[in-house]
Amino acid sequence: MTQHKTVSRSDWLAARRALLAEEKEFTKLRDQLAAKRRALPWIKVDQDYVFDGPDGRESLGDLFAGRRQLLVYHFMFGPDWEAGCPSCSYLADHFDGAMVHLAQRDISFAVISRGPLDRLQAYRQRMGWRFKWLSSAGNDFNFDFHVSFTPEEVSAGRMYYNYGEASFPSDEGPGMSAFYRDEKGDIFHTYSCYARGLDMLIGAYNLMDLTALGRDEGGLSFPMAWVRRHDSYD
Repeated sequence: MTQHKTVSRSDWLAARRALLAEEKEFTKLRDQLAAKRRALPWIKVDQDYVFDGPDGRESLGDLFAGRRQLLVYHFMFGPDWEAGCPSCSYLADHFDGAMVHLAQRDISFAVISRGPLDRLQAYRQRMGWRFKWLSSAGNDFNFDFHVSFTPEEVSAGRMYYNYGEASFPSDEGPGMSAFYRDEKGDIFHTYSCYARGLDMLIGAYNLMDLTALGRDEGGLSFPMAWVRRHDSYD
């Protein structure tokens, strides 16, 4: 039986109100951080990236679909992989429901991987997803946004990921990048996040964080060791 402090309702309410004050402060700090994120300087994208997609060849500009903003999730699915990363699949399970709402706020969304389009589409069908998924196999997009690593980097065990050099357990990494297109059609890279910065995309984690045991990952070999593709749980 789990041992935890038990108190009266009035004592619980006092403790809860104290925590609420901290939660409100955290909310204010999160809003301030989001404002700083929006205030970051931009980088103009001069490279003409073209991707293989279900509707044929599409440029990065095409992916905006007439909107000013674009979010791209960098999904770990390498050229010789037979299936997508389980952890990326965990995140991707949250994407479809957001699409219609993002469109109302002038935001398009796409997923991009280095894997060949036929394998991406087969895996997408297996998982039952509807979001747009394209292959960057013919360009340097993944390398330029530091979510794919060269054989030399892998051999040396030193990859540039999450704004620093470190070892990484794969030749592919996850990430999210944001872009803006102005009235002239110029495209700008406005933001990217990686690693734990992607936590904010995982609604299931936010729900777990409300429970008594939370994510309950402390005794695992790594935090997402429990995650399986949603059709692979017992």
